[in-house]
Amino acid sequence: MDPSPVDVEIEDIAHGLARVARWNGQTTGPHAFSVAQHSVVVEALCVHLEPRLDPRSRLLALLHDAPEYVVGDMISPFKAVLGDSYKAVEARLAYAIHARFGLPAETPASLKRLIKKADNICAWFEATQLAGFSEAESDRFFGHPPRGLTMQLEPQPTEEAQSDFIARTVALIAEMEAPAKRKKA
Repeated sequence: MDPSPVDVEIEDIAHGLARVARWNGQTTGPHAFSVAQHSVVVEALCVHLEPRLDPRSRLLALLHDAPEYVVGDMISPFKAVLGDSYKAVEARLAYAIHARFGLPAETPASLKRLIKKADNICAWFEATQLAGFSEAESDRFFGHPPRGLTMQLEPQPTEEAQSDFIARTVALIAEMEAPAKRKKA
């Protein structure tokens, strides 16, 4: 209940998120669409929506669901029933994760809005392509994606989702560290 940043490892986050299924696993195909894969797509959508997004903000986007490596992915109505106690646990985990990677304790409000927009776009495509929702139903829950934005989601095997999540994290951390290395040189 009191996570420490020193206990947070990206391999553990990736391992857990690659095994946590979005939509409680109620999707088509031989593999679940994992939270790890979802997170990589959301980060890419944030860059699509805001091309000049800095690496630190992109890492915050990638890690937007990272606490779920411990608590799992609960559907929104269930989170609402659990209320503040669930949110408090999730927030403590997020703070520890952010501290571990040198990120701000709380995601800035403007970035939170961008991540939420990207999250809803991803959820719309997940719903229509993988979870059996109609476009009209998805529009009601998530809003319609921006005109002209298309993507084809294909759930990955666990190992691939885990590997992609780690690779993206490592790349973003390297980008964050690059300016500091140039200053030293």
